[in-house]
This record gives sequence, C-alpha cells and structure tokens, in this order.
Amino acid sequence: MPEKRSFPSQRVPLPSGAARIATRHPKIWRAYEDLGAACAESGPLNARTRRLVKLALAVASQSEGAVHSHTRRGAEEGLTKEEMLHVTLLAIPSIGLAHAVAAMTWIEDMLEKGKAAKEP
Repeated sequence: MPEKRSFPSQRVPLPSGAARIATRHPKIWRAYEDLGAACAESGPLNARTRRLVKLALAVASQSEGAVHSHTRRGAEEGLTKEEMLHVTLLAIPSIGLAHAVAAMTWIEDMLEKGKAAKEP
C-alpha cells in the first residue's frame, strides 16, 4: 500500500506520488490546491454533486487511482454505495460496458477495503 503523508493545507493524507510532488514542489502543490478550490467555488453545484461529478470524470478517464480517491472521499462525505455505482451505470453508453465494469470493481474494492459507504 502506498505511503500516505499529510500536509498542512491538506485535510486528508496524500498518496505517495502526490506527497512527493507536494514535498518537492510545495509552491506548485499550493497552486494546484488553490485551482481546485477556485473551480469548486465557481459554480452552483453543491459538494455532494461535485463529488459525484468528480467520480464520473475519474470513471470516464479510466483513472483507477482517481476512482479510488473519489470513492473514499465520497463515502466519507456520506455518498452511498448505490449512488457511486450508479455513476458507472450512467457511464456505459459513453465509455462502454467493459470500462464501466472495471470502474465498478475499483469502487467496490475501495468500499470493501474501507467499509465506509453507507447502505441505503
């Protein structure tokens, strides 16, 4: 399992790759965090909807690490397993069945590992 490190501006531990960037290039990391915050605050979507959108983007880009991250954070923020898996079903027409099923397994693996998602 990758080492996780916390940074003052970060609310949760960072995966090892992101932690290396934050350690080696703190100015770039702060700018990256600021960009994320500015994007989140620039529109009318609430935090729950933003998390589902971010999960959907991770699913569509087939980024296993991002799917894991947004699944973990979604569960911590109160999203249910069914809500997160529904994202993968919605993705089928756009990314194909095989890619959606892969993302489904990443979500289920993460939830099984963390046992964090609320059941309806």
